[in-house]
Amino acid sequence: MAKIYYEKDADLGALRGKTTAIIGYGNQGHAQANNLRDSGCEVIVGNVRGDRYWGQALADGFDVFEIAEAAKRGDIVHVLIPDEYQAQVYREQISHAMTRGKTLCFSHGFNIHFKQIVPPRDVDVIMIAPKAPGAILRRMYQQGSGVPGLLAVAQDYTGLAKQVALALAKGIGLTRIGVVETTFREEVETDLFGEQVVLVGGVSELIKAGFETLVDAGYQPEIAYFECLNELKLIVDLIYERGIEGMMAAVSNTAEYGGRTRGKWVIDERAREVMKKILADVQSGAFAKEWAEESQHEIQNLKRMREAAREHLIERVGQELRKWAGIEK
Repeated sequence: MAKIYYEKDADLGALRGKTTAIIGYGNQGHAQANNLRDSGCEVIVGNVRGDRYWGQALADGFDVFEIAEAAKRGDIVHVLIPDEYQAQVYREQISHAMTRGKTLCFSHGFNIHFKQIVPPRDVDVIMIAPKAPGAILRRMYQQGSGVPGLLAVAQDYTGLAKQVALALAKGIGLTRIGVVETTFREEVETDLFGEQVVLVGGVSELIKAGFETLVDAGYQPEIAYFECLNELKLIVDLIYERGIEGMMAAVSNTAEYGGRTRGKWVIDERAREVMKKILADVQSGAFAKEWAEESQHEIQNLKRMREAAREHLIERVGQELRKWAGIEK
C-alpha cells in the first residue's frame, strides 16, 4: 500500500530559520512561492533579470535575485524552471552554491533520475510534486484546501531530508489532501509514460484519428468535432468524479455496450505492445537522450510539429465552434 502523509505528519518547524529560494516564477514557481510565504515561510525568488516573471515576482512583493545569487542565499534551492533548461542553469548558476548541508529540491525528477544534474554528495536532494497546474494549486490553497502530491528523497545527507520535504509539502498545501511517498525513478517513469501513452500523446492521436475517420467518410467536420472531441470533456469529468465504472453507469446502455465491446478493438494487443515499447524507451533513458538532443537543437522538430498541427482541420473547426459556443473569444 502507498504511504500517504497528511497535515499531522508534517511540521513547518523543519523550515524555521531556513530560506527557500524558488528558482523560476512561472506556473509552479508563482504558486509554490506564494503558498509557502502565506504559510509563514521565508521565501526569495531567483529568476532571469528583466523578464516578465522577474517583474511579476517584484510586484507580488518578493525579494528577487538573479539565479546564482538566489541559490547562494537559499538554504533550500527549489528548481522550478522547465526540464530542458535545468541542467545548464544548474551547472552555470546553481552548482557553485550547493554547499554542504543545503537542500536541492525539484517538482519533477527528470534531470536527477537521468543524471543530467549530479549534485554533490553532501547535500539533500528531494522532490515535492503537486499533481495539478500551478494556477489550481494556488486557487485551492487560497480556498483553504489543496491538491494531492508526491514526495521523494533521492539523497539524505543530513538525515532530515524527509522532514524538510514534508514541511515544504505542508507549506504549499499538499498535505491538506495527502502526499504519496514515491521515488524519483517511479515519479519520472510513470509521468513520462502517462504523458506519452494516455494524457497528451495517446488521447490527442485518438481524437484526431476518430475525427479524420468520420470526415473521410463524408460526415460534416462540425459533427465529427462534437462527437470525437467536445464530448470527451463530459466523459473525462465523469471518470474524474466517479471512476471508469461510475462513468459507464452514467451513459446510455447503448454507449456502454458499444464501448465495452469495441474499445478493445482500438486498444488491442498490438497497441499494448507499443505501450510496452514506449515504457522501455522511458526506462532505458532513450527518450531522455532524444529529448536532450532535441533541446540542444532549439526544439526544431517540435516547432515543425507544432506548426503542422495548427493546420489540421480539427483545429480550424474547433476554433470556430468554440467561438460560436462562447467558450473561446
